[in-house]
Amino acid sequence: MKKYIQTVTAIIVFVSIATTGFSQKKYHSIFNGKDLSGWKIYGTEKWYVDKGDLVCESGPEKKYGYLGTINQYKDFELTIDFKQEADGNSGVFFHSSIDGTTISGWQAEVAPPGLHTGGIYESYGRGWLIIPDSSKEKVLKMGKWNTMKIRVVGDHVTTWLNGVQMIDLNDEKIGSRSGSIALQIHQGGGIKVRFRNIKIKEI
Repeated sequence: MKKYIQTVTAIIVFVSIATTGFSQKKYHSIFNGKDLSGWKIYGTEKWYVDKGDLVCESGPEKKYGYLGTINQYKDFELTIDFKQEADGNSGVFFHSSIDGTTISGWQAEVAPPGLHTGGIYESYGRGWLIIPDSSKEKVLKMGKWNTMKIRVVGDHVTTWLNGVQMIDLNDEKIGSRSGSIALQIHQGGGIKVRFRNIKIKEI
């Protein structure tokens, strides 16, 4: 009986330590609100800080552009606020690698109304993997601040927009990779999007 009690106690202690360790994982900011420290610009489009916001804006060449983290991430939760001041066609890439302006990875879409914000797109690969149900397209607040959350754990990806779950996806290819977080500006010109409160919690 004494040995049984010791075993049960040891299990409780182990679970308690493991649970405590998990709960202590917290979000930390990956944008300091002052400059682009920790990030790298890809392409010739404009990336700059204005009034504490990270801004992407079309440049004269009107091509694709990316701003990627120097650090790489695999399993995480990311939260980010965005406001589309113009066209608003952008996105948040994860598990990405970038060569020039050619990106390999998966994008949680940020786009104008009706163009599947919160859906998952695979660039230079399979294209759209999943888009939100049409009834959820109205969750986007064009021209106002929105909050997106992206959770990636193994093969499982979930996105939320303004507290509403947009998609839930399982994909082995996603689970096999890690990479940087990257913000996109779409080609075509006329785009301006603000970002703030970019925070990540590794899992």
